[in-house]
Amino acid sequence: MPATIVATNQTPFRKIDIDPVTLDIVENALRNARIEMDATLVRTAMSPGIREQGDAFPLIADHLGRMIVGQFGSFIGGFLDNFDGTLEDGDMIFLSDPYSCAGAVSHSNDWLVLLPVFKDGRLIAYTSMFGHQSDIGGKVVGSMPINARSIFEEGVRIPPVKIWKKGEYNADLMKLVMHQTRKPDWCQADLNALIASCRVAARRVIEMAERFGDDVYVSATQELLARNHRAMKSLIAMAVAEEPVSFEDYICDDGMGYGPYRIKCTMWREGEKVILDFAGTDPQSQASINFFLNENMFKMFFGIYMIMVFDPQILFNDGFYDLIDVRIPEGSLLKPKFPAALSGRTHALGRIFDILGGLLGQKTPEFLNAAGFSSSPHLFYSGNDAKGDWFQLFQIGFGGIPGRPLGDGPDGHSLWPGFTNVPNEFLERYFPLMIERYETEPDSGGAGLHRGGNGIHMTYRFLADGTISIHDDRWFVPPWGVNGGLPGKRARKILERADGSREIVGNKVEDVSVAKGDQLHFITWGGGGWGDPLDRDPALVGKEITQGLVTSEGAKAYGVIANDNGEIDQAATDALRASMRAGRGALPLFDYGPGVEALRSACEAETGLAAPVQPVWAMAEAAE
Repeated sequence: MPATIVATNQTPFRKIDIDPVTLDIVENALRNARIEMDATLVRTAMSPGIREQGDAFPLIADHLGRMIVGQFGSFIGGFLDNFDGTLEDGDMIFLSDPYSCAGAVSHSNDWLVLLPVFKDGRLIAYTSMFGHQSDIGGKVVGSMPINARSIFEEGVRIPPVKIWKKGEYNADLMKLVMHQTRKPDWCQADLNALIASCRVAARRVIEMAERFGDDVYVSATQELLARNHRAMKSLIAMAVAEEPVSFEDYICDDGMGYGPYRIKCTMWREGEKVILDFAGTDPQSQASINFFLNENMFKMFFGIYMIMVFDPQILFNDGFYDLIDVRIPEGSLLKPKFPAALSGRTHALGRIFDILGGLLGQKTPEFLNAAGFSSSPHLFYSGNDAKGDWFQLFQIGFGGIPGRPLGDGPDGHSLWPGFTNVPNEFLERYFPLMIERYETEPDSGGAGLHRGGNGIHMTYRFLADGTISIHDDRWFVPPWGVNGGLPGKRARKILERADGSREIVGNKVEDVSVAKGDQLHFITWGGGGWGDPLDRDPALVGKEITQGLVTSEGAKAYGVIANDNGEIDQAATDALRASMRAGRGALPLFDYGPGVEALRSACEAETGLAAPVQPVWAMAEAAE
């Protein structure tokens, strides 16, 4: 049954013609309210993942539940259609189970609160925020077991419940939930921060309605939605052809020895509507790399990509959803069946952006980006310090943004533009470790006219015995280059023991024991290059040698001969470039590297790790 909205005032909102000045004021006030939500969150939360890195996402929606400002699009329509209960003034919804909200949150670590905003007895808006909790119980510290076989191994699952009901706080519910986590102090503070952020945004909405009038405010939100609809209709007509185009990319492995897993999408236009069909994507994994992709979330991803590439001044919202039809096969990696594990979904989530770029760039290669840092590598470190106190760290690593039409990809950046790194001083103050090294990994960005951003080489020295877990990707299938640009280098992890021995560590591992004095070299991957490397200014390559971004050996990928001081041998450079041009064919639109089977054959020699085994699914065997 759909939710019942209990409103004491049933008067419908009147449609008002909004002048451009008023619309601009309301738009920027909503934008600022979203920023204030983020500010409230980071000043109130306690966990490093939210407080220091900003791993949380706000939403302000209209009275019908459509996102006006935010990041991941609105889940509220689907929630209202499936919530068998009432929503009234003083209520607040709390949830974390992806299967109970059609993937609005995509793993149980994301706790979401939803606040219906009433004014004078009428529902005028919704505010919402979800954030990643560092621990929600389950079989491993951090609650993200890469080897989980079902969601029941991943910690507490919270269906949609009322954390506030008619203004009364459900304290018993909170006692029950916090009893499941290893870090109840962090989780309680982070949840309070989510709640406070939603209440701040609700106050700002009420203030706007009081200033302009309820009808003007609501009419302004409808015009913002309509404006995005008009803009997206034009962008789709310009960038999407009627002839289908397909693109595919891979998740390297599942942490249990199998991979790679293919994600495929085909795109075409029918009239004003774009179709995005994931037929051909591999079936769901037995491990936790599945990503329960909410269709509206993907519509927002598509819209964000279109807007940021073609018209970045637009404030994106949900107004264009009826222009997009998303089709995801049941039982696939992107729509797994309950109770499939979901905690390691970050790699597929990030890979979606690479796939969007590959699809949209085929018609307009001048706007095409290479593959970039499309993941969020995780490091977990836990144990007892010298005083016997329990500690646990969850940290997200950064890497190389892809080469772009307008320039090089930034070095050592996050996939999510709002994320920041955890300061090394914070890590050393609150955890038993030292950061011995935090610098760019030279030559890891793919060579091109515009270089792919470099990954990061971060070295942790552990000051207490404990265990670590690592979740990363792009160690097997490299990030591809475009328009003649070369692929970026792959990720790798090296554990250097206190006795001097060294071992290659997998990029998806659980519960690796470390001792005091051991060091972990956590090296992330670079972005792919854009354009012909032989067209890059040799003087710029020489400058980057002096900056530690490129080595003298790596400069040869650009056809540049230089010494370690960045001094260019122009005659040798000219000769090398001429030879390289003569020995190659036409530049490819996409450079994926040598291909999966060649990568598999060379895997152990190149990475020090055994190649993943191609997964075989029961349904495929039955078909044969």
